[in-house]
Amino acid sequence: MQVFAYGAHAADKPLEPLRITRREPGPEDVQIQIAYCGICHSDLHQVRAEWEGTQFPCVPGHEIVGRVAATGSKVTDFSPGDLVGVGCIVDSCKHCEECDAGLENYCDGMIGTYNFPTPDAPGWTLGGYSQSIVVNQRYALRIRHCETQLAAVAPLLCAGITTWSPLRHWNAGPGKKVGVVGIGGLGHMGIKLAHALGAHVVAFTTSESKREAARALGANEVVVSSDARQMAAHLKSFDLIINTVAAPHDLDAFLVLLKRDGAMTLVGAPASPHSSPNVFNLIMKRRTLAGSMIGGIAQTQEMLDFCAEHGIVSDIELIHAEHINEAYERMLKGDVKYRFVIDNATLAE
Repeated sequence: MQVFAYGAHAADKPLEPLRITRREPGPEDVQIQIAYCGICHSDLHQVRAEWEGTQFPCVPGHEIVGRVAATGSKVTDFSPGDLVGVGCIVDSCKHCEECDAGLENYCDGMIGTYNFPTPDAPGWTLGGYSQSIVVNQRYALRIRHCETQLAAVAPLLCAGITTWSPLRHWNAGPGKKVGVVGIGGLGHMGIKLAHALGAHVVAFTTSESKREAARALGANEVVVSSDARQMAAHLKSFDLIINTVAAPHDLDAFLVLLKRDGAMTLVGAPASPHSSPNVFNLIMKRRTLAGSMIGGIAQTQEMLDFCAEHGIVSDIELIHAEHINEAYERMLKGDVKYRFVIDNATLAE
């Protein structure tokens, strides 16, 4: 089955229109006509081979929403016409400890939505910058938002679950003080979700100009991280800090803000490593420096249901497919509030 897509043939080439092959649905497969796909910073890293192992042609995209077009004979959870999403995972081993616990994101056999090995042509997965996708029903997610919100739901499939998972793991909620470092695609969702969970939310930014925007997202307080006085006012006070910044920076400046037994989890993935933190900033208060990667399928569904119940979506800029390369350049400059989403109906134009 040939469909239109956007992808790159080399790391130093722009993304361009191309045709790709999708498999016919098997007995447990769901074929999805993609309506919208979010653009994640990971897409840029992978398509430009800033992360190792990029296969070309590379078709990015793991923030997918659309409607079921067809189902296999053994599909029980979905019917044609259903609103569904696909996030970062399209397969896993299904029988390891992680899969049994609903943590497919940590399965050693996890297959990502693009650039992972698959028996399908061309031998690696091709993502959501395309007209359609076929996935096993286990990895499809039900969308309960109204259809008019569908484009803004798309980034929840990565930016939403990436911040939701650590918030849930570290029990963010009433009585907890939660910091969110960076107000971008991930950070703006972290603020919204932590606020909706009932935590006291502090947003950290390098730009004074983002103060009002952060408050509008739900931050109770906003700290300009370059201001030593503002930072010092929060020493040893946070239960949890979610660090969304995808560039190397001074981790110690935030570690010292954690109270005893507080945790900072890194969810931003820079192209080059952070410098090592001062170990004394960890051991003197039994602090934790952790990492978190997306979430399992059950937790992603939990997040989508929570967002539908609370009317939470991403703040987006909807673009025509021909503007994807421009969006990449603007994303590098931080010139988006806060996530680009592709109108996939424009892929064939």
